[in-house]
Amino acid sequence: MMIYTVTLNPSVDYIVEVEELTLGGLNRMKRDMKLPGGKGINVSRVLKQLGVENTATGFLGGFTGGYIDTWLGQEGIAGEFVTIADDTRINIKLKAGQETEINGAGPVITETETASLLHKLEALKPGDIVILSGSTPPSLGGDFYSKLIAVIKQKGAEFVIDTTGQALQDALSQGPLLVKPNHHELAELFGVQISTREEIITYGRKLLTGGAKHVLVSMAGEGALFITGQEVYHASAPKGQVRNSVGAGDSMIAGFVGTLSLTGNVLEAFRAGVASGSATAFSDDLADRVLIEELRPLIAISQL
Repeated sequence: MMIYTVTLNPSVDYIVEVEELTLGGLNRMKRDMKLPGGKGINVSRVLKQLGVENTATGFLGGFTGGYIDTWLGQEGIAGEFVTIADDTRINIKLKAGQETEINGAGPVITETETASLLHKLEALKPGDIVILSGSTPPSLGGDFYSKLIAVIKQKGAEFVIDTTGQALQDALSQGPLLVKPNHHELAELFGVQISTREEIITYGRKLLTGGAKHVLVSMAGEGALFITGQEVYHASAPKGQVRNSVGAGDSMIAGFVGTLSLTGNVLEAFRAGVASGSATAFSDDLADRVLIEELRPLIAISQL
């Protein structure tokens, strides 16, 4: 069994910190950092920290794509990316007291490049798990995830989808192994206001009846809910200083899917998911194994 992550619109995340931002004037950096970005790539990196072998795929191009490919290779993550003619995007995270993000739209993907990715999925085997994460470059159109899911289902593999809006709605009927909205995304998905835990459970159950096998809803400092079959569980969030919100949800997916693949135990998978998400929130980059293992026993799970 192999876990694959698919990142259709990866990025080099350029994180820039300044003391104070002066618009229209010269600003000098206090600190900067370049990291491989993209939700599926984040999942791959945390899976590797958990000792779970996986293969990252998607589209990479140009010097930015090369930077990501080299980084993943140095971390020992197998890459099966389609090389594209256009450059992988750069996303800017500007920290000056508060954080401002400037995200690139993404490259133009040709029909030949698209066909190459679909062809890569032909190697899937029954029991494999494919994690589909993040946004789609505008050139691919809104239904590209549906095309990927059709191939995954045809090969007898499982899939996890972490996206929003219509792409998530369309995927539900295909029976994803897991969906993981946060409470804001859940409200947005159904066009409602959610203010209580009971309402989160009500709308989380709608994702189950829609076709999802397991539903994880993250609630920041309030922990997370896990909805499966007729059962609902709550996990507490461990205490710590939040330093980074980017990648916490991806880390939660990695913790859940990786541990489920190793143990088959959904509650241990839930615990590992919350520990992994919290570990990333308490780190400058993504979670490492040491911090995940420190936090794991601190996660209290109760059935509601």
